[in-house]
Amino acid sequence: MNWHLKDRKALVTGGTKGLGLAIVEEFLSLGAEVFLVARNQTEVDNLINTMQSRGSAVDGMAADMTDGEARRKVIDTLSARWGKLDILVNNVGTNVRRRFIEYTEEEYRRLFDINLFSLTEMCRLSYPLLVKSGNASVINMASIAGWFDIQSGPPYGMTKAAIIQFTRHLAAEWAENNIRVNSVSPWYITTPLTVPVFASPGRLEKILARTPMNRVGEPHEVASAVAYLAMDHASYITGQDLKIDGGMSIKGL
Repeated sequence: MNWHLKDRKALVTGGTKGLGLAIVEEFLSLGAEVFLVARNQTEVDNLINTMQSRGSAVDGMAADMTDGEARRKVIDTLSARWGKLDILVNNVGTNVRRRFIEYTEEEYRRLFDINLFSLTEMCRLSYPLLVKSGNASVINMASIAGWFDIQSGPPYGMTKAAIIQFTRHLAAEWAENNIRVNSVSPWYITTPLTVPVFASPGRLEKILARTPMNRVGEPHEVASAVAYLAMDHASYITGQDLKIDGGMSIKGL
C-alpha cells in the first residue's frame, strides 16, 4: 500500500512523448504532482489539457532546456508554486547518427548542449529546491550507449557516458543534503527516436540478436524503474546507473 509517490512534487523534462511521457503517466498513477516541460507549446498544451480533463495533478510549460533564460523561468515557476522539488527527471535528449568524421563541429556541440549541458544546468539550478525537499531524488536519463559502442554515433555515447559519471559525482556531493542522484541506461526502447533505427535494413535483427530477451523494450518498462528510484523504497540507492536492457549488457556469445 505504500508503493506510491503521493504528495511528491516532480519535474520531468522532455515530458510530452516517448520515455518522458511514460514517466509522467507513471508518476501521476502513483499519486505524484507533475510539472512537465518540452519545447513544443502546442504539444505541451494539448497534453496538459487532456490529462487535466481526467483529473490528473499535472501542469507544465514550453521551454527549450538549452536556453539559459528558459531554464531559469522553469525553476522560478516551481519556486513560486511549490517552494521545493522532490523529484527531478532530466530526460531531454536527442541524437544524430553517423560516422564521427561526417559530423560538423556545430552538430556535435549541439548534441552536448542538449544531452549533457542542459542536464547539468538543470541540476545546478534545481539544487536549492531539492535541498528544501529534505528527501529528494534526481534521475538522469543516460543510455547503454554510455557503456558500449552501439553504432549510434560517438557524440551521443560520449554525452551519455558523461551523464553517468556526473551522476556518480553528484550523488557523493549531495548525499549530505539527503538528495539521491541516480541514472538509468536503456537499451533500444520503442520511441519516436528509435522508429527510424528499426526501419533501417537489418538493424532490428542485429539488436534482437544482441538481446537475450529477444525484443526491444517499451517506455513503461523504463518509467517503472524511474519511479522506483524516485520512491522512498530506493532510499539507500544513490550514485548508481540502472541498465534497462533486456540482458544486452551481459550477453556473451
